Amino acid sequence: MASTDLSFGCIPAFYREVYEKICSPTSGTVEREVFKSLLVKSQLSSSVLSQIWELVDSKTGYLTRSGLYKGLALVAFAQQGKHPSDKLLENSESQELPVPVQGDLSEVTLLAQRLHKGSNPAKLNLTYSDICNLDTIETLQRLRIVARASLSKISLQADTEVTAEKNRGSGLSISGRKETIPTEIPHRARHPVVSKDHIVQFFFTYTGEETQHKIREVFRRVPDEFATLELSSRAKELVPPETLTEFANSRDQIRVILLGISRLKNIADCLAIRSHSYAVDMAELGTQLSNLASEPHGTTAWATGGSTIWQEMKKGFHIISKEFNLLSTRALQQAVREETMVCERLNLLLDVLVAHRILCERHKRGVSADHQRALSTMLSLKKRQMHGVIRGTDSDTVEYLENKMVAQESVIANVELRNCFSLHCLHMETQLVHAHLEILATVLQRLVNVQIRGHSELAEVWKLIEPTIMKCLPEKTTSGSNGIS
Repeated sequence: MASTDLSFGCIPAFYREVYEKICSPTSGTVEREVFKSLLVKSQLSSSVLSQIWELVDSKTGYLTRSGLYKGLALVAFAQQGKHPSDKLLENSESQELPVPVQGDLSEVTLLAQRLHKGSNPAKLNLTYSDICNLDTIETLQRLRIVARASLSKISLQADTEVTAEKNRGSGLSISGRKETIPTEIPHRARHPVVSKDHIVQFFFTYTGEETQHKIREVFRRVPDEFATLELSSRAKELVPPETLTEFANSRDQIRVILLGISRLKNIADCLAIRSHSYAVDMAELGTQLSNLASEPHGTTAWATGGSTIWQEMKKGFHIISKEFNLLSTRALQQAVREETMVCERLNLLLDVLVAHRILCERHKRGVSADHQRALSTMLSLKKRQMHGVIRGTDSDTVEYLENKMVAQESVIANVELRNCFSLHCLHMETQLVHAHLEILATVLQRLVNVQIRGHSELAEVWKLIEPTIMKCLPEKTTSGSNGIS
C-alpha cells in the first residue's frame, strides 16, 4: 500500500459527506490548503497533525479521495489517543473506520469554494452577493472619462455607461430619471474582469487634475484585452462545440427577460409617480381647506337662515389642513422609497440586461463579421486559383495567388481566435447576467416591504385625522345624519 493511499476498512458515510463538500467539482481532488484547514478543526496538537500530514502528503499539492479518507481515519484514531500510523489502518481491514470529531466545517467548505472558483475559466462561479463583495464605490466623479477610455480597451465586456445613454434615448427610462452614475460606477468596480483593468484602477486611485487627459496620456498605446490576456491564446479550448446554439438560445431568453424587466420597471415608475401625485393631492387638499378656513366674507342671517354650521366648520379646517400636510409628507416619503429601493434597483438590472444585448450586437457586427469576411476572401482566392488552373494562367499569377492564400490563412487564424475569445467573453457575460438576476428577487422583497410600510404609515395618519374631524366638525355632520354612513 502506498503511504498516501487507503485500501483498508469500510468507509463511513461521514467521509463521503466531507469529500463532497470540499472536493474540486472538476478534478475531484482536495486542495492541500483545504485539507490543512480540515486538520486544524480536529483540535489535535501540531505535532500529531504534522505526523498525519506526513502520512497523507503525496507531494502533488492536492489529495485524492482515498488520501482524504486516510487522513480522516488517522485523525479519528489520533482523537482516540492512538499514535497515527499505516499499521492502524491495516489492522482495521475488516472494520468500519472511525469517525473523527470535526465540528463546524462551514469555514473549510467556504475555503474550498473560493479556491475552486478560479479553476475553470469557462465558469463564472459567482453569485450576486459575491459580485457585490468585489467592491463598493460611492464616488460620483469622472465616470464618463473612464467609460470612454476603457471601452476602447475592453471592448468584449458589457458596458453599462453606453447602455445608460442608449436607455435615455430609447424610452426604457422615464423622463426625469435620476442620473445613472451611482449604478454605473459599482458596475465597473464589481465586474470580475473590468474591475482589474489598469484604466479603471487608475481612475479610482488618481487624485490629480485633468483626469481625462491623464488617462489618455498614460494608456494611449495600451493594446486591447485580446492582446494582453494570456487566456486569449487558448480561446478555442474555452469554446465548446455547442456554443453557437447555446448562445442563440440564451440570447433569446435574455431578450424575453429584458422585455419583462422593462415592463416591471415601467410599473414601478408608475407606482412612484402615483405616490408623488397622491402627495401633491393631499397637500393641495390641505391648502384648500386652509383657504376655506381663511375665507374673509362674513355670514349673515339673510344668507344662513340662522345656521351656524359654516362658521363651526371653518374653525376646524385649520386643524384638519395640518393633518393633510402630514399625510402629504408620508406619501412623499413613500414615493422616495419606491424610487430608491425599487426603481433604481430595477434600473441596475435593466442596465445589465441592455448591456448584454448591446454586447451581442457588437460581437455580431465586429469580430463575427470580420471572421465571415476573412472566410469569404479566402473562398474568392480559391475560386480565382481554380479558374487560373483551368485557363492555364502563368506561374507568376498562380504563385501570387498562393502567397495571398497563405497570408489569408494567417488572417483567418487570427480572426478566428479573436472570434472564439469574443464568444468566451460572451459566455462569461451571460453567466454574469444570470448572477445579476438575483436582483429581481430582492426588488420584489423590497417592494413588499415598501408597500407594507407605506400603507401602514398612511393608515396611521388617516386614523389620526378621523378623531380630529369628529372634534372639529359639527356633530350632525360627523354622525352621518345626512344619510351618509
